[in-house]
Amino acid sequence: MAKRKTVKRRAPRPAFRLTSPDIRPGGPIAMEQVFNSFGCTGKNISPALAWTGTPEGTKSFALLCHDPDAPTGGAGWWHWLVLNIPASATGLAKGAGNADGSGLPAGAVHVNTDFGGPGWGGPCPPQGDKPHRYIFTLYALKVDRLDASGGTASLAGYMVNGNAIGKATLTGKFGRK
Repeated sequence: MAKRKTVKRRAPRPAFRLTSPDIRPGGPIAMEQVFNSFGCTGKNISPALAWTGTPEGTKSFALLCHDPDAPTGGAGWWHWLVLNIPASATGLAKGAGNADGSGLPAGAVHVNTDFGGPGWGGPCPPQGDKPHRYIFTLYALKVDRLDASGGTASLAGYMVNGNAIGKATLTGKFGRK
């Protein structure tokens, strides 16, 4: 009788997931997160975000929030870009999107949004448009840091995508009647 060889199998890694206590997947974004200008009257507070299942080899994270439904001729609208989030981080606190960066983990930096400055710029779609999608994408990166200082959101996105080893998304919606 031949002896069976036992093979040790590693437990599968959990899926890379991005969640928020403030936004359920596909659900509405609250007025607390909505921009406070351009006819919108929200509080412009960035949502809390958390992630699990970090891919092996992650050296840092980047978070990008984009509205692909914005009427910009196809470019959409960048609402939040954060680079150089330490690999040890497991989330961003509510309000971490303050323009001065004081709510970000040490070493993390904002990139200017399409509002023209750094930090969280909440939803504010044109009145009467169907609800827009706000896609939060967390990228696991193979590098410790990216230098996009003074660059555009598109440049940051290019650099992030070129160094990504995984990504997780969360989509919320907001519209104005």
